[in-house]
Amino acid sequence: MGREEQSEEREVLDSIFPDEIQDISENEFRISILLDITNDGGDESEPPTLILQVKYPENYPEEAPILDILAPPNAASHPIFSVNSDREALLDGLTETVEDNMGMAMIFTLYSTLKDNAEQMVAERQEQARNAHEQKLAAIEAEENKKFHGTPVTVETFGPWRDQFVKEMEEERLKEEEAEEAAEKKRNRGKETVVQLTGRQLWERGLAGKVEEEDDEDDSTPAAGMEKLKV
Repeated sequence: MGREEQSEEREVLDSIFPDEIQDISENEFRISILLDITNDGGDESEPPTLILQVKYPENYPEEAPILDILAPPNAASHPIFSVNSDREALLDGLTETVEDNMGMAMIFTLYSTLKDNAEQMVAERQEQARNAHEQKLAAIEAEENKKFHGTPVTVETFGPWRDQFVKEMEEERLKEEEAEEAAEKKRNRGKETVVQLTGRQLWERGLAGKVEEEDDEDDSTPAAGMEKLKV
């Protein structure tokens, strides 16, 4: 009964895979599987192909088929999928399908399961690669953004910043005054110069009261006295 069921299944497989199936012997054959995947931008590699090799034991389908997964001869390498590296994982992924279909023709179901598993494997790795790329870009962007943000203001940082700011402003003010005085001396070329101070400068230098006293003294000059004696 096993040989008859095997022959019937082979006829069905030949009609489904006219170009993909290849006989090895009367009870052994291979089916080529081209994965249906979409490459990410910039990836021009060809979609990977793998080969499902099947050998019927005498009592198949009451007995599990003997399976193997191979890479096509001279196949181009793929950046995220390798038949040699992924072979064991893909074979393990067929175990449950074999157990669920014991006693029935199962090769087409195994073909479909293998194709789906391999494509899912590639899709997951593409997603991981995209996430890693996005994280890298985010890290670069965060590093760039640091250049446009100052130190956050807190109670601890504001006090020292304020003290330093006041100190720098005072130093700047003194430099400006010194520069003005130097420029005025240069204009008068060493002559005695009366520098007209501002009210603020007089106050800062403690001269405000003295100026008033000098004004009072000026009023007590003889000329001022003579003015008072005039009738």
